[in-house]
Amino acid sequence: MRTVAMCAAATILLAFARTAAAQESLLAARHLYSAAAYEDALALLNRLRESAHRATDNRYIEQYRAFCLLALGRTAEAERAIAAVVTVAPAYRPSATDASPSVRSAFRDVRRRMLPGIIQQKYASAKAAFFRKDLATARAGFKQVLELLADPDIAQAASVPPLSEMRTLATGFRDLSSPMPPARPAPARPQPPRIYGLSDAGVVPPMAIRQSLPPLADVIAPRPGILEIVIDEAGEVESARMRASVNAAYDRHVIATARSWRYWPARFRGAPVKYRKIIQIKVRGAR
Repeated sequence: MRTVAMCAAATILLAFARTAAAQESLLAARHLYSAAAYEDALALLNRLRESAHRATDNRYIEQYRAFCLLALGRTAEAERAIAAVVTVAPAYRPSATDASPSVRSAFRDVRRRMLPGIIQQKYASAKAAFFRKDLATARAGFKQVLELLADPDIAQAASVPPLSEMRTLATGFRDLSSPMPPARPAPARPQPPRIYGLSDAGVVPPMAIRQSLPPLADVIAPRPGILEIVIDEAGEVESARMRASVNAAYDRHVIATARSWRYWPARFRGAPVKYRKIIQIKVRGAR
C-alpha cells in the first residue's frame, strides 16, 4: 500500500512539474516574441505544442504561433494557427495592445470566414440541449450564440439570413430556457391578464409549433382576409376571430383550425404572457 501511494504521489508531482514547465515555456515564448525573436519563439512554441501541457494552453500556444508566423511572413501557416484559436475561442479578438494592425486584420479575415459556421453549430447544439431539457446548457449556448452574433467582425453577415433569423430564434429559446421568476402574491382584486401585441416593447413574440391554414381550393370568390388570435400563457389559442372575411364557410373552417394551433408562448420579462397575433390570409388573384 505504501509503495502504491508513493507511486501515485510521484505521478502527481511529475504531472505538476510538467504543467509548471509548460507554463514557464509559454511565458518564455511570449517574452521572445515581444523581443522580436520570432524564430526562437516559434521553435519553443512548436516544442511546447508537442509536449505535455494543459488543454487550456492550446489557444495561447496557437495564438502566439500565429503572431510569430505572421511576423515571419508565413501567411498560410499563420491562418491555420488562427483557425485553431477561433475554433476553441471564437470570441477572441487581438487588441491593439496585443498585436499590430496587420495581425488584427489577419484574425479578422479568418473570423469572418469561420464564425457563421461556428454560430450555426453552437445554435444547433444549444437547441438540442433545450429539447432534451438540459436548460442550463441550452441557456449558456444561446447566450454565446447571441454574443457572437453581436461581434463587429461579422456585423454584415449577421444582418442578413440565415444569421439574422437565428438571432430572433436564439433570443426566444434563451428566454424559454431561463428560470421562471418567483411567483408573486395575488392582488386583493384580481385583474384580467393583459393581452400584449406587436406594439408592446420588450415582449418576445410567440413562436409557432403548429400553425397551418386550411387549403383554399374549394373556396368560392375568395378575398384576402385577416385572422386575429389570442395565444394564452400555455401557448394555446384562447380565441380566434376574423377581422376581415375571406368567405363565410372558409372563415368558420379557419377559426376551427386555429384553435388546434400550438405555440411557444410570448414572454415579457421572462414570464409567459397572453399575446394578440394578427395573421394575413393572402389569396392569389383575389380582388
